[in-house]
Amino acid sequence: MLLGLQNVTFEFGARTIVEDATWHIQPNERIGLIGYNGTGKSTLLKVLTGQYTPAKGTVEKGRETTIGFLHQDLLGFDTEDSILEVALGAFVRVKQLEKELEVMGEELAKTGDEKLANDYAELLHEMDVLDGYSIHHRTEEILQGLGFTNAELHKPYKNFSGGWRMRVLLAKMILQHPDVLLLDEPTNHLDLPSIEWLEKYLAHYQGSVVIVSHDRFFLDRMTTKIVELYQQQLHIYSGNYSFYEKEKEIRIDMQKKAFENQQDYIRQQERFVERFKAKASKAAQAQSIVKRLDKLDRIEDVEIERPNMRINFAVERQPGKIICTLKHINKSFKDVVIVKNTGAEIDRGDKIALIGANGKGKSTLLRIIAGAETFEGEREWGHNVMESFYAQHQLEALNMNNDILEEMKDARSGKNDLELRALLGSFLFSGDTVEKKIKVLSGGEKARVALAKVIASKANFLMLDEPTNHLDIHSVDLLVEALNKYEGSLILVSHDRYFISRIANKIWEIDNHQIREFKGSYAEWEDWKERRDKAEAENKKLESTFPKAEKTEVKVEKNTDKQLNNEAKKELQKLKNRFKQLEEKLAILNTNKNNLENKLTDASVYGDKDKFLKAESDYKTAVEELKIINNEYEKVFEEIMDLESAN
Repeated sequence: MLLGLQNVTFEFGARTIVEDATWHIQPNERIGLIGYNGTGKSTLLKVLTGQYTPAKGTVEKGRETTIGFLHQDLLGFDTEDSILEVALGAFVRVKQLEKELEVMGEELAKTGDEKLANDYAELLHEMDVLDGYSIHHRTEEILQGLGFTNAELHKPYKNFSGGWRMRVLLAKMILQHPDVLLLDEPTNHLDLPSIEWLEKYLAHYQGSVVIVSHDRFFLDRMTTKIVELYQQQLHIYSGNYSFYEKEKEIRIDMQKKAFENQQDYIRQQERFVERFKAKASKAAQAQSIVKRLDKLDRIEDVEIERPNMRINFAVERQPGKIICTLKHINKSFKDVVIVKNTGAEIDRGDKIALIGANGKGKSTLLRIIAGAETFEGEREWGHNVMESFYAQHQLEALNMNNDILEEMKDARSGKNDLELRALLGSFLFSGDTVEKKIKVLSGGEKARVALAKVIASKANFLMLDEPTNHLDIHSVDLLVEALNKYEGSLILVSHDRYFISRIANKIWEIDNHQIREFKGSYAEWEDWKERRDKAEAENKKLESTFPKAEKTEVKVEKNTDKQLNNEAKKELQKLKNRFKQLEEKLAILNTNKNNLENKLTDASVYGDKDKFLKAESDYKTAVEELKIINNEYEKVFEEIMDLESAN
């Protein structure tokens, strides 16, 4: 066991988070920690790391066990250092060795001292053992996998927003390679390509991983065990999220049947006692039954207690056929072009998912449609369109100084206080809670208020930016159900693949500064994209293998050998034969180089020192050989051209 809880009870103020909980994390486990909003999942992670002390029981941790914990509080960290330097902070000892070796090397060059030379050799050996010479390569690779470009690696950490900072800290944590990696909502800060990269990386991670997430696709692909925090108890399921859903249903059904069977038995026994307790011949038997019932281990009735929001997106009036038309849209931030002379149309009934990597401008385009962002071009609303915008960052959408009821009045829905209180009740705000200030609400509570405002508007066109952030899985299901019943049109930005796959009937992607539309579901788009990417990869491979052969064939075959004398003909033929040999050699070498490049990005290779060093050495040899053959290839080509042009 690496880490665990033994009979732990933890209370947060007057509220009990867990009671008499036992949970052991074993090596190389992949665990999803789930529970409804507000049950205390993040708090439980802090108990595991020792930040909070339990009232009863013990937190057990192996003497050598190392823990990495990614959580929201880390965003308080700030520095002028580049993001590459921040991530390299994972290698404290290696960085220290680099400095010591630099100083010692300078001293050794001056003195040539034998003892110093021995010390220097020992430090070199330690550097080698720690694989210290590859830290820059590994760090850059992980940062790029998480969505950073080469140019961004050297920019100051403080220049990046919260989501991007969290990626840097995730990279640092991964590079530290702790025995247990605790990730609290990691996908909230990642776009789809980065989530897919993280899935591939964690699949090969040599350590245990505990994930708190509302992304069921991520949980399904990443986890082999689910720990549910429910009613102050930990319930453990050996399988992924889909297995948990089925198994929980079976467990509840079995417990309900066992409860009902026991209740039938109790009623029968009680009827017997009631009927015969006054008869002398049956009195002893009746008394025995009473004692047996008193000692009976009662099965509890089971009812799932969960925060059931009642979401119903009402539409006041129907719009025309066209909702919104975008024409010749241009948007840039300084030197960064988001969209350039692009356009699109949103029609009645469209449920569009706007997807792609971070930085491509999804949220910016959504704000352009909503009128919350300046741009060049035309945006035309259709007839009778009533729009409502749910912003990704709740600070954009909510007034922190309002209480909840005041914030709802700002939606200008025409509802009175009683009607607004009833609506808030369906979003789990009842009684005096509607008078709580927005600034003291949790992320999940703010998300519920923002959703309630959208519903109060009775809009027939919704613009939703990351609406599932801060919602638990059950609440996401309720939102999916409500949006599928919604009679209006919508466009949404989300990194939650389950959410998109259940709602979208069109996919928009910003590609090369243009809006590209795909008519179909997310699953159909994924299938099409996979085929497209495969075809593009094959084309690039062919281009890199025969970059000059095609070009040369035309030029070489343009001229005939008719006018050349015999000696020149022989020389030309010899050069052409050599040229063909070099073409074939280049094709083989390019294929070999591509294979070695793929090997270097394979987690199973760069995670193994010996494999990585061999792959790196082979790659350098292949590059050098390719360079030599390429030089000869170009030289022979020039000789052919010179010989032909001379005749």
